[in-house]
Amino acid sequence: MSDAIKKVKVLVVDDSAFARLTISKYLATDPAIEVVGMARDGLDALDKVKLLDPDVVTMDVEMPKLDGIGTLERIMAEHPRPVIMLSSITAEGAEVTIRALELGAIDFFLKPSLINPTGRDAVNNELIDKIKGAATIDVSKLVWQVKKLLAGTSRPVAARPSPGQFGEKPRRVVIIGSSTGGPRALYEVVPGIPADIPATVVIVQHMPAKFTKSMADRLNEISRIPVKEAEAGDRLLTGHALVAPGGFHMVITPGGGIELTLDKAVCGLRPAIDVTMQSLVRHYGASCLGVILTGMGSDGTNGCAMIKAAGGNVISEDQSTCVIYGMPRSVAEAGLPDYVLPLHHIANEIVNYCHKSAKKDARVSV
Repeated sequence: MSDAIKKVKVLVVDDSAFARLTISKYLATDPAIEVVGMARDGLDALDKVKLLDPDVVTMDVEMPKLDGIGTLERIMAEHPRPVIMLSSITAEGAEVTIRALELGAIDFFLKPSLINPTGRDAVNNELIDKIKGAATIDVSKLVWQVKKLLAGTSRPVAARPSPGQFGEKPRRVVIIGSSTGGPRALYEVVPGIPADIPATVVIVQHMPAKFTKSMADRLNEISRIPVKEAEAGDRLLTGHALVAPGGFHMVITPGGGIELTLDKAVCGLRPAIDVTMQSLVRHYGASCLGVILTGMGSDGTNGCAMIKAAGGNVISEDQSTCVIYGMPRSVAEAGLPDYVLPLHHIANEIVNYCHKSAKKDARVSV
């Protein structure tokens, strides 16, 4: 007789009795998940985390006594484990959620799509998949990343120099793709890129609308290069970074302009890393550097294959620092990376690659 499959134990935290019941019933539809308890506020959640030792916690943001952010900070400090935030779709909700990801939340889910009966069918198994993925992570790695990130972002960012040649049409492009665990990874990589980088930076993070804007704004605060969420009509500029907006594929035109499309999702994703990479390769070819960071799935593998075929280079994050070793694993197993690096070495390699390419360009033009 085979052993029973070990279920993922989940604690559901929400101040709404209706939400707690609805979420619990939804999770109970999967035989691999067991809801071991429900908590009505942050203080109740802290008690039940200690008592029930859940594998994963789903957490509402707005609660009495102790809100979701305060509860998350206490959990990460006292009893670390994966936490998935249940967020509203407002701009304010997006800002709070981005802060939660910085403080240690592994992922988030749009709460209205779960508790609204008319939208529940569209949810499919997204939250369940996120919970199962969260249950596989190395919590000690997560805690280390959060401590390192918070220590780094507490330091002032050096003033940006006047643009000079930076702001011109770029000769090379760094395209960074990330998913689950991506915001924290981006908060380490992008601030490590200096203001004089001889390239433009394009970022595709799997996120819905509004959340990418909040993430881009946060990156802009802590980075030495300007970072903004891309808008239709923007252009790629040397020494600047653009973030693909949630809900749209970001396509680069022949002149380096930005087009946002509502074309069919790729692997269930929009924005998709592959779509942006493929459009960049068509116009920049061997001048592309693809960088794949933490995340579930295989988005970015096809795009990196195109970059390699065109003569460009690829960096993938090493398993040792990935929160979810999915996308980097897919790229590595396809034999595509020129470099497989831990997160804290990636910014330096981006800089080295871009400066070497710039010197090579200078020699060729002489």
